[in-house]
Amino acid sequence: MAKKITKKLKLQIPAGKATPAPPIGPALGQAGINIGDFVNKFNTASKDRIGDILPVIITVYEDRTYDFVLKQPPTASMILKALGIEKGSGKPNTSKVGVLTKAQVKAIAEKKMVDMNAVDIAGAMKMVEGAARSMGIDVK
Repeated sequence: MAKKITKKLKLQIPAGKATPAPPIGPALGQAGINIGDFVNKFNTASKDRIGDILPVIITVYEDRTYDFVLKQPPTASMILKALGIEKGSGKPNTSKVGVLTKAQVKAIAEKKMVDMNAVDIAGAMKMVEGAARSMGIDVK
C-alpha cells in the first residue's frame, strides 16, 4: 500500500551547499524532516553540480520519511551562466545586457527539456528565448 503524503515542499538550494540554517532548516523542521539527514543526502546527490541553484521537490510522508527529486537549474540562471553575467537587465525593453546565440539557446533548451512541458526542442527553445527577452538579453 502506498504511503500517505502529508506535504510537498519546493525549495531552490545551491548545489552541494545545503545547510540547516534558514531558509532550509525551518522549512524542513515544520514538515517534520530530519534536517541533518536531508542536508547530507542533498549535498551528496548534488555535489557534481556545484555552482548551480537546483530546484528540489521534497515529498513528505505520514511516517516522517521523505523522497526528493532534483530538477535542472532555473532557465534564467542557466542563461546568466552561459553569458557569464551576474543578473539580467532592470529595464529589459530598453537596456540590453547581452546577446545569446541560437546555439546557446539550443544547448540550454536541451538541458532543460526534462523539466519543461514543451512538445519538442523548438518549443523549448522558444521558452528559453522568452526567458532571455524578459531579462533584457537579445537572441541572434
